[in-house]
Amino acid sequence: MNSKFISALAVLIGTMIGAGFLGIPYVVSKSGFMPGMIYLILIAAFILIIKLYLGEVSLRTKGNHQLTGYAERYLGKTGKFLMFLAMIFGIYGALLAYMIAEGESLSYVFFGNLDYAFAFSIGFWMLLAFLSYIGLKALKKYDKIAMIIVWILIISIVIFFTKDVKPANLTYIGNNLFAPFGVILFSFLAFSAMPEVERILIGREDLMKKVIIYSTLITAVVYMLFTFIVVGIHGTNVSEIATLNLGRFFSILGIFTMFTAFFSSSIAIRDMYRFDFQLGRFFGWLMAIIIPLILFLVASYFNILSFIEVLGFAGIVSGGLTGILILLMNRKAKKEGNRKP
Repeated sequence: MNSKFISALAVLIGTMIGAGFLGIPYVVSKSGFMPGMIYLILIAAFILIIKLYLGEVSLRTKGNHQLTGYAERYLGKTGKFLMFLAMIFGIYGALLAYMIAEGESLSYVFFGNLDYAFAFSIGFWMLLAFLSYIGLKALKKYDKIAMIIVWILIISIVIFFTKDVKPANLTYIGNNLFAPFGVILFSFLAFSAMPEVERILIGREDLMKKVIIYSTLITAVVYMLFTFIVVGIHGTNVSEIATLNLGRFFSILGIFTMFTAFFSSSIAIRDMYRFDFQLGRFFGWLMAIIIPLILFLVASYFNILSFIEVLGFAGIVSGGLTGILILLMNRKAKKEGNRKP
């Protein structure tokens, strides 16, 4: 199979399967499994269509851009500002959620409790700050490795835990039918990784459509299997970070998914500042990596914003606004694009 296809697929899946993935079982446990799966299928279909539109926009436009650059090209300064807001809410919200959940997961894996979550969050941030400065070559290498590990762990979870699923936990209807929407929407976004995918596929742009379709379908299947296991076993007693319900070993799954997602998202927002705001590589990286740290320190000091609240808010604001802007951009790109897709 084409190496560029695998690299692009790994980046897109690695960006989607992050912190939101770990929050889906919790919110589905509030609505009930079947309503949650209906949300998941409908949102996956919607996001697939929007990503195909965005893929066409990127292939109709010459040069390196992030979403803000495409928005300025086709929607003017106002479009660029609105896309900037959407990316700020979406990516910084995601990076904050990754830092919160990664610290808790690492503390649980190493010590069996959450007492050292803050220190692990800071250590995680330091490592990813270094790797995101290295850039796209490191992203392609580590995302492929992480994707393999994630698949091994997912298959292992299905094998080891399916026998413990209780049918009653999959048939009840919860009292909060709207709970899954924001978190599931957040879990499929990854719009910011699309320009990175285009850069990986240079010379094989014909693979873009296949990468988008495969990545969305694979991600949806992973979410369904994981939610089926966790909710099927624990019913309404699901942790906000679902891997904590599966024990210390399988919490490694969450650690790897958030590693790859933080990596991809930090590079995406770095490149937004670098290419679309002409801040240069270093200052683009600095803006991408310092702001999540500040948000995390403030949230920790004042003990505000839970993991699920961050995901839900970021998903609704960023997903809704970005989707609308992509539809408008695609319409203009068909008339004003400077490259044949």
